[in-house]
Amino acid sequence: MKELCYTLLSDGSSDKALMPILTWLLRTHQVECAIQSNWADLRRLPKPPKKLLPRIINSLELYPCDLLFIHRDAERESREKRITEILEALEEAVKKSVVVPPHICVIPVRMQEAWLLFDETALRKAAGNPCGRKPLHLPDIRKLEQLPDPKDILYRLLCEASELTGRRLKQFSVNERVHRLAELIDDFSPLRALSAFQLLETEIQQVIKTNPVFL
Repeated sequence: MKELCYTLLSDGSSDKALMPILTWLLRTHQVECAIQSNWADLRRLPKPPKKLLPRIINSLELYPCDLLFIHRDAERESREKRITEILEALEEAVKKSVVVPPHICVIPVRMQEAWLLFDETALRKAAGNPCGRKPLHLPDIRKLEQLPDPKDILYRLLCEASELTGRRLKQFSVNERVHRLAELIDDFSPLRALSAFQLLETEIQQVIKTNPVFL
């Protein structure tokens, strides 16, 4: 295989920040060919689907791929329930004669922002203030899955790291900085302390093992 193309179907546009993590995991597990990554942007459709089944079908039609990642934040539901929802939708897609490629469920506990709350150096760079001196109190990585609102914490830390005030702080685009933060982190191995990340990594290993063409 000269190129591995994967598509990420996610809950929202902010979840594009997962893509550097997914690419890192594929590289870590010996996918050496070129990797092309696409985020399934369904917002441009006349009537963007809300239910998972039509979202899967539209994603595969618009963004054909060798590997499909389907993201759902666990939020207040269990990981098992989210996986069941995804697998049931995939089964329905197959019944409708949709060709479904190898697929992987991406289910962070709570929200994906929790997976970006561990690299202070990258966070300061993403905030545009790499030499900032204001103390940043990042959560204990072992407790990230217990945070009630990791998005709020991440946004607050980025604002604090910027050390901006007044009008400049109001103009500070936090969403863009979150995506930049994900791109700046070059080692996601500390996330192996989290159960949801461990499960994702194991699933990626299994898919690569059963599809050696990816190597």
